[in-house]
Amino acid sequence: MAALLASTNGKSVSQNDRYKWIALSNTTLGVLMATIDSSITLIALPDIFRGIGLNPLGPGNSFYLLWMILGFLIVTSVLVVSLGRLGDIYGRVKMYNLGFVIYTVGSLLLTIDPYKGRSGALFLIVMRLVQGLGSAFLVANASAILADAFPANQRGTALGINQVAGISGSFIGLILGGLLAPIDWRLIFLISVPIGLFGTIWAYLKLEERGIRKPAKIDWLGNVTFAIGLILIMVGITYGIQPHGTSATGWTSPLVLGELISGIAFFAIFGFIETKSAYPMFRISLFKIRAFSFGTISTFLVSISRGGLMFMLIIWLQGIWLPLHGYSFSATPLWAGIYMLPLTLGFLIAGPMSGYLSDRYGPRIFATIGPIGTALAFVGFLELSVDFSYWTFGLILFVSGLSQGVFAAPNRAAVMNSLPAENRGVGGAMNSTFQNSAQVFSIGIFFSLMIAGLSISLPGALVSGLGSQGVAHATAVTLSHVPPVSVLFAALLGYNPIAKLLGPHNMSLLSHHAATVLTGRTFFPKLISAPFASGLREAFIFAIVACIIAAVISAGRGRGDNIALKSELNDDSPIEINVEGI
Repeated sequence: MAALLASTNGKSVSQNDRYKWIALSNTTLGVLMATIDSSITLIALPDIFRGIGLNPLGPGNSFYLLWMILGFLIVTSVLVVSLGRLGDIYGRVKMYNLGFVIYTVGSLLLTIDPYKGRSGALFLIVMRLVQGLGSAFLVANASAILADAFPANQRGTALGINQVAGISGSFIGLILGGLLAPIDWRLIFLISVPIGLFGTIWAYLKLEERGIRKPAKIDWLGNVTFAIGLILIMVGITYGIQPHGTSATGWTSPLVLGELISGIAFFAIFGFIETKSAYPMFRISLFKIRAFSFGTISTFLVSISRGGLMFMLIIWLQGIWLPLHGYSFSATPLWAGIYMLPLTLGFLIAGPMSGYLSDRYGPRIFATIGPIGTALAFVGFLELSVDFSYWTFGLILFVSGLSQGVFAAPNRAAVMNSLPAENRGVGGAMNSTFQNSAQVFSIGIFFSLMIAGLSISLPGALVSGLGSQGVAHATAVTLSHVPPVSVLFAALLGYNPIAKLLGPHNMSLLSHHAATVLTGRTFFPKLISAPFASGLREAFIFAIVACIIAAVISAGRGRGDNIALKSELNDDSPIEINVEGI
């Protein structure tokens, strides 16, 4: 009982109890703020580009669109392990506090973008990278701070609340973006400033360094090779979904292939360095811990199934379903966020509950059931028609949110409980790296599969659809070669691009009725519905396979006592901890 009843650093048990809730509330605020901003930009993109006077679908402008979406995630993914390691060395709270400061400064600078056009977009991208840096500091150290504050038999509940806040934040951001961006696009960034200031002061005054700090040298060579490798691969993925030559995607582009191959080569060099370094950044030896390795692989697979899901659902709602059901394109961003609320609700219900139950019964059963339920939800999406009944769609969303919530907290708790106290920062950050990088990989995979499906059926749909409204056959054939990714981006942004594709001259040749139909609310959604369904099927089948593999791995993590957990409890402790499945 000594580890649970004795005073810690001269503080009483009641003081320790108060501190753990302070740590939970502050880290939850930090993670929630970071994840809200990872998606708030996505739903506000139309208003942002209108505000800076840049057409995101113009020639060469897809670069700005992609990096506004993915830059934040890439920076967070690249740096989170390094910053977790720095937390282990210099103090997790110190690194976490610095993250709040950087994030708040980046958010403030985003609101004062003085430029227009491409210069304005480039300024926003750079400041989003600054935000991503702050997010990496926060995410890298939040779980370790919680693990230091809570006893092992309560970490599932604490990490469950924190994890679900993080995941649901990405969906809350959709609604906030839909509400604030139409008023003024700068508000979506300004909202983080007072929250960041409050969180910074609160963290500085109340959070305590309770972790085991282990002085060590920084593995600069490992950090650099890891960062270069991950950046090259992620940049290759972002450009792989753009057209190259006559191909609908860029996967055959020498530049993309060179980036991917070079990234893999740097990872190989990184792995060699880490086996020789006296102070490695990436603790490869942690993968010898079965609970850690199985939990991290499961995290990667579930995240790779979930990362692209949000984009597909937004395209489905914003570009097709909402316009077909009477919503104007200007109103679709807000309503897309509102109609996705069942997913968030499922997370909020299942996350804390599964975390609490996993503390009592072990995480294996929950970490196995979660991916199975998520796979079944994807099967449900597959069976829906593109013009679905919302109640059915909402129910499937809710099941998906419940299932992902059931998985997230127990799996994260199992990973953190498996780690020696001095490696919680780097171990938790390694797990977060797999989770964050999987989201970028997922977006690339989902978009590529969608583009592959669209490239087969979209040209014929464009020729027949435009021809039915009197567009000259030669013109329709020319427009049928529009890159499928441009059509996807138009749907993602809630645009009807037909008028811009045809141009003023071709539009002037049409009758008033035909021009009205082509630029109306329903023509474009109906035009892309069948091609979209074809591409969506391939993407969802991929997600189902990833979830099933994750369930098998979670089930195979086995039984066995957790060494790190047992070290925190004396043998005479009357508290019964069921470590099955950890």
